[in-house]
Amino acid sequence: MEQKFEKEYEKYTKDTNAASLEEINDSVSIPASDSFWKNLVAFSGPGALVAVGYMDPGNWITSIGGGAKYGYLLMSVIFVSSLIAMLLQYMAAKLGIVAQMDLAQATREHTGVKLGFVLWIVTELAIMATDIAEVIGGAIALNLLFGIPLVAGVLMTIFDVLLLLLLMRLGFRKIEAIVIALITVIMVVFLYEVILAQPDVPEMLKGFVPQRQILKHGQLMMALGIVGATVMPHNLYLHSSLSQTRKYDRSDEENIAKAVRFTTWDSNIQLAAAFIINCMLLVLGSALFFGHGDELGTFSSLYDGLQNSSMAGAVASPVLSTLFAVALLASGQNSTITGTLTGQVIMEGFIHMKIPAWVRRMITRMLSVLPVLACTIYFGGSEAALDKLLIYSQVFLSIALPVSMIPLVYFTSSKKIMGERFKNPLWISILGWSCTIFLTVLNIQLILEVASYIF
Repeated sequence: MEQKFEKEYEKYTKDTNAASLEEINDSVSIPASDSFWKNLVAFSGPGALVAVGYMDPGNWITSIGGGAKYGYLLMSVIFVSSLIAMLLQYMAAKLGIVAQMDLAQATREHTGVKLGFVLWIVTELAIMATDIAEVIGGAIALNLLFGIPLVAGVLMTIFDVLLLLLLMRLGFRKIEAIVIALITVIMVVFLYEVILAQPDVPEMLKGFVPQRQILKHGQLMMALGIVGATVMPHNLYLHSSLSQTRKYDRSDEENIAKAVRFTTWDSNIQLAAAFIINCMLLVLGSALFFGHGDELGTFSSLYDGLQNSSMAGAVASPVLSTLFAVALLASGQNSTITGTLTGQVIMEGFIHMKIPAWVRRMITRMLSVLPVLACTIYFGGSEAALDKLLIYSQVFLSIALPVSMIPLVYFTSSKKIMGERFKNPLWISILGWSCTIFLTVLNIQLILEVASYIF
């Protein structure tokens, strides 16, 4: 009996101490150079995979819809959300580099089995909400480009697991390069469309100043959808793991400080690109479709609107709508990589369970496909119903965010976990807790308003 216990204990200890994403941990060598640019290039990559989550199809429907309904009013929400995202991703990356644990591992270590299991369920639901956006965006893009029925398109998204497995065989550095290339394509497409739209620049700049109108129910619902689509809880777990993919001497404190510095540069540069893309989405919705918000509740209506001169004016053309659909498909497929990696991180971190990547991906995608498929069939292939499901999934992400933010701010502010040099300075801790409280209060207000609206 005692030997059996010892064997189980050894197995548990091995699982507990396993490196986060063990197959890619320490897989990218860092050159022994003092050159800023060489180090920036070497550390660049994880930020791109994180930034993907900030420009997935969930952002599209909330940002373009927000612009079409409320003009430039919600620009300030994107701006504040992006600043919060930069702060949180900095903390997440620093946790991984300094503590050499991802957020799931650190949370489990300081909570125990039962609470860790509950938090794993909540985080899994958040990943499902993210995956729902990818499924819907991919299925609709296939429908727009190739006329594939929505039900068939939803089923086809199950097989993107094959794409992920192929990419994983190419090596992690190549995956980072592919993701950066796809982000560049999305940015170029929307920059071109925004330039053609000729937005009202003074009104756009005015939108960066927060206004009380945002707190009204409709605006607040859309604003929290944008927050949920911009500050995504699963990215905190992912970044705390991906920040450990770089290989260097971790016994040297100066090397750790260097890793924190350049990883932060990488993260902020990529999140700045995501911020620009999200702004362009809202600007596009406002410049071309303001006043037509009720007519543009679906991706198909946006696709049609871009070639409808009565809505988009003189800039309307089939080319714009096709580019829109191509970028939508690229965005959905891009996001599928991060969904799988994050699922692996939280499963191994919270409940110490390891399964093959393709099994993990298939389970996650199937669980996400089922509600989308049921909604599609029940509403007779209605895209409007899918877009509502997508918006609600983004709102859920906003509600789930404090569950990830609270432990992250706590851990990175702890001298015991981070050490004197790398713990959050007082002002960063205050900012982190302020953001957590602010978002939690907004979420409570939203829940009360939605409850009063339903009942």
